[in-house]
Amino acid sequence: MVDTQNRLSECRAERFVRPLNQTCAFAGHSPGTDARTVRPYMPLVNNSSYHFANPKVQCSNFKLQSLPILKVKGQCSKGKVKVPTFKRRSFGAATRPRKQAIPINKKDYFAFRLFSINFAFIFKKTQNMEQDFLIYNTLTRRKELFKPLHAPNVGMYVCGPTVYGDPHLGHARPAITFDVVFRYLKHLGYKVRYVRNITDVGHLEHDADEGDDKIEKKARLEQLEPMEIAQHYTNRYHAAMEALNVLPPSIEPHATGHIIEQEELVKEILHNGYAYESNGSVYFDVEKYDQEHKYGILSGRNLTDIVNNSRALNGVGEKKNQADFALWKKAQPEHIMRWPSPWSVGFPGWHCECTAMGRKYLGNHFDIHGGGMDLVFPHHECEIAQAVASQGDQMVRYWMHNNMITINGQKMGKSLGNFITLEQFFNGTHESLSQAYSPMTIRFFILSAHYRGTVDFSNEALQAAGKGYERLMDAISDLDRVPVSKQCDAETDKFVQSLRRRCYDAMNDDLQTPLVISYLFEACHLVHALLDHKAEICSACLKELSDVMRLFAFDLLGLKSEKAANNAAREEAYGKVVDMVLDLRAKAKAEKDWATGDKIRNALAAAGFEVKDTKDGVTWKLNR
Repeated sequence: MVDTQNRLSECRAERFVRPLNQTCAFAGHSPGTDARTVRPYMPLVNNSSYHFANPKVQCSNFKLQSLPILKVKGQCSKGKVKVPTFKRRSFGAATRPRKQAIPINKKDYFAFRLFSINFAFIFKKTQNMEQDFLIYNTLTRRKELFKPLHAPNVGMYVCGPTVYGDPHLGHARPAITFDVVFRYLKHLGYKVRYVRNITDVGHLEHDADEGDDKIEKKARLEQLEPMEIAQHYTNRYHAAMEALNVLPPSIEPHATGHIIEQEELVKEILHNGYAYESNGSVYFDVEKYDQEHKYGILSGRNLTDIVNNSRALNGVGEKKNQADFALWKKAQPEHIMRWPSPWSVGFPGWHCECTAMGRKYLGNHFDIHGGGMDLVFPHHECEIAQAVASQGDQMVRYWMHNNMITINGQKMGKSLGNFITLEQFFNGTHESLSQAYSPMTIRFFILSAHYRGTVDFSNEALQAAGKGYERLMDAISDLDRVPVSKQCDAETDKFVQSLRRRCYDAMNDDLQTPLVISYLFEACHLVHALLDHKAEICSACLKELSDVMRLFAFDLLGLKSEKAANNAAREEAYGKVVDMVLDLRAKAKAEKDWATGDKIRNALAAAGFEVKDTKDGVTWKLNR
């Protein structure tokens, strides 16, 4: 058995204990056996050597997907550290007796680290992606462990906007929600292909199969080409997303750029017998599909209820059944956007684009499809039917849906006319707004609620979000002013050690961003206590605290400091202060108090302001 005490006693702050490729055996394993290959090291702390007195290291078995933690009792101080016992915590049940050591797969190796915070021994998998990330699957109505089809690659498709008007708060929620999903998956180590579409054709009013195309209607009203409307509002959407710090997707396909793919999808469904042609249009045969498969598995609806709810409509028209939906529509003479097809000159049905473009860029099967909860039926339900009817099975493994933003309990949307655009939020011009709200306040407001819960708009809620955001940003900024002690107090040490894991646990539990924010607020409280000298923290713990707060606030939640964006406002405020000081100088000179006037001028010069007395008055400029 390897002499653990002698090996660890050689540890120095400036170097690794052993070569990186050397096997370190514990609990009965000798070098050369099929044991865990580990890389112990000692971080730099006050250039001091640390000696361990008889550490008792035992390595018990655990399931490979679990994350065990072997925790050393000890103090964060210089000199000798006595380590009487180890405690073991495991996120997975042991399958053998506690002290029985076993070999593991060589491909699955662990880093063995000694933390300077409390000299904790931690067995940790080298890849973040092996964390247990749970997401709620709308299809199965339960949380499921995320297991990508082709790890480390992840395919994610999210329904984007129909670009016929300015983006509003309802557009911000899915964009921010799936931006956090995108950020977190990448942080876990996955290679994510994120596809978010732009709908620029086929989306008829009221999500129906009859009526005006939303973009064409807007084009006629403004006497522009439909593509001018689409491009203008696409640009506006991109600008709003950039202000909200939403990362751009990997691919952003437009429906009008994939007409051929949508026609091919319709041909496949027709060939398999799940669609029919009627007067130049093509409709999906929902009744036939429901007999052989099941229509309504995502929304929980059944065909009988759908048909009964549709009987109030006047006539079925071209459809066999009112529940049938359009795959291809024959264009009426007044319809501007039209393309040739085997059935007629027309345009694709709204539901086709996501199935066709998702398949093109992510394959016949991919991991995540996301969107707002209002898309569950009929849009995403129809997508599932189209996929099964065309290729025989479903395309998507996990369906994720964010809930809606409401105003007085009613969904916010352009079609309902009760929306507030993001630009109006940013400049405070809407009649319902008591003030302007910054983009980061909007983002913080949305992340303060779980993505599957409803959020009702109110000025009070937005004002509270603004204060919470400023509190968090101020605390992160104040980390640079925290005084460092030689050692932590026990309560600070315990909090810092647990903060990272608590935040990860919240993110892994279906993206519980409100919990993450609450933990960050606890960290803010600690920062204030440290500044008030009511707590003590060592340099290693301070670095850990800073790293965790910045990681989760900036990298994962996607917040950013807006102070840099407020330079113009600060310059204006500085100017007013300088003018006020110069008014005092002018008053002193008028009273022939030359000493005070010169004192003010010299003080301004020392601060970098050049003051000149001219016949037209006093001028100043900042030379720094």
